[in-house]
Amino acid sequence: MDIVIDIFNYIFTVIMIGVFLTWLSLTHSMYKSFTKTPYLDKFENTSKELPKVSIILPARNEEKFIGKCLESFVQQDYTNYEIIAVDDSSSDKTWDIIEKYAKSSEKVVPVKADTKPDGWMGKNWACIEGFKHATGDLMLFTDADTTYSKKVVTLAVTHLLSEKLDALTVIPRLICLDKITKITLPMLSTFLHSRYSALNVNNPKKGIGYFFGSFFIIRKEVYQKIGTHEKVKQEIVEDGALGKITKESGFALKMVRGEHLLDALYSRSPKEMWNGLQRLMVPLYHQNKSYAVGVFFAVLFILFIPVPFLIYSLVFVETSISFIPLLVSTILATSTIFIAAFMETKMGLNLKSVFALFAPIGGLIVTCGFLSGILQANKSSAVSWRGRKYSVKEFSQNYIKL
Repeated sequence: MDIVIDIFNYIFTVIMIGVFLTWLSLTHSMYKSFTKTPYLDKFENTSKELPKVSIILPARNEEKFIGKCLESFVQQDYTNYEIIAVDDSSSDKTWDIIEKYAKSSEKVVPVKADTKPDGWMGKNWACIEGFKHATGDLMLFTDADTTYSKKVVTLAVTHLLSEKLDALTVIPRLICLDKITKITLPMLSTFLHSRYSALNVNNPKKGIGYFFGSFFIIRKEVYQKIGTHEKVKQEIVEDGALGKITKESGFALKMVRGEHLLDALYSRSPKEMWNGLQRLMVPLYHQNKSYAVGVFFAVLFILFIPVPFLIYSLVFVETSISFIPLLVSTILATSTIFIAAFMETKMGLNLKSVFALFAPIGGLIVTCGFLSGILQANKSSAVSWRGRKYSVKEFSQNYIKL
């Protein structure tokens, strides 16, 4: 029995060393990204043009947020723009609020989206409905739970034109309304950071492209050439998918930091955050079961396993010499988890450092959310999101991978 335990411990020592090295790589990548990513308001302005901007704002049951959102839009210091506010079959007072702002500001163009046809995700349909009414040369897509400082549109347009870009996306400050989400988001962000960091997106040698749905501005002709939202009508991460297509199509794309200029709500409640974790895994599992299961185990070992194995090795360290290397390796792995969480909370998410202390709980929530998504995919052929139920056939994730 002792031999079996020793073999087990040495195997997991090797695994923990691998996890530690993975976290070292992640934290190095995060530090580079946080310190070297360009800012929206730091560039050499060489453009005097004022092309018309169409802000396309899809909204479904957003009565709690859309008023504040529209208020920040109508106060922009840019002069040549319109706000296409699209009501996507809301059952609350979203449309009434849109109409109120349309009456008080000529910038607001109210649009009621036609009934969503089968085969479309709701937001994607609302975006294409808004595009049909757009008259601008630049399309700026955003969300109804975002707020801008008054100079954001001016900065985005001049930045894009001065650097001769085809598209520009801005990293917002992510707002969390509850403590559970504040604990979970640093771990999820850390795990995704290495792949979709601005340094990767801005590197022309890498085929990685990504848009933040809360803010991306793109030339109208480029948007049409990449296929508009119709190209990604079934994608659950449609903004990321459009960014990837833009980059792969050879267009100039840039990601910049704008946390001091732009706020975006990450989720409204722990339940919505949990549903979002499931929503990432369900289509992934139906498209490639082995890959989805592999992602789950990677998340399990990277985000959570080091902590229980640290406790295990501390409890039994005096019973066998094989626990000593396991203890050392788990201390190293666990330490880098906390370091990454602190970096993400302070340098990325602007959260209080105390939330980083709950990193193992955040990692467990992400892991369980992904597992729940896999189990749901096994039991059901449909998922719910924002008051709509989608069959898996309507639901895809072909362009963005975890």
